Amino acid sequence: MVARPPLFAFGLLAAALSSGSCSKPIDLRQALGLTVISTGYFDAGIHNGKNKLVPSITYKLKKNGDVKLTSISLNHTFIFIETQEHSGDVFVQNVPFEGAETAPIVVRSEWGFLGDGDPPQTRAQMLKNSYFRDMEVAIFGKRGSAQWVELQRVKVARQLLTE
Repeated sequence: MVARPPLFAFGLLAAALSSGSCSKPIDLRQALGLTVISTGYFDAGIHNGKNKLVPSITYKLKKNGDVKLTSISLNHTFIFIETQEHSGDVFVQNVPFEGAETAPIVVRSEWGFLGDGDPPQTRAQMLKNSYFRDMEVAIFGKRGSAQWVELQRVKVARQLLTE
């Protein structure tokens, strides 16, 4: 005859396992700080014979205090400031924390400005063109199956980035 543990032991084990898998919600706006390293328009090369500049942001996230967070998903929405029209999103599924902060996160839109002068505009001239529209990037974060939370909006500087 095999000895069996009492029935309540199974209940305790189930409770212990379920409490470990469900963590309490974290207010990401309070839990994280965002440090912008640079913004600007990255030289994406020649496309269809024209120079292409794409909006870009480089930043780090840092945990405030003793936040229990190992990674985060991020979504970046590039927005024209004047009209609030969206030009596209860039999703980053799993950004790990290295201790209290992330490595630098570099995000560039696929959408970009194309130079269209005659002769073709230089990249510096493109930034001064009267048709150039200023942009910002809205940065959203989420953990697991939680809802997206806007962490911060950052204006993209009207400067040329080469790296």
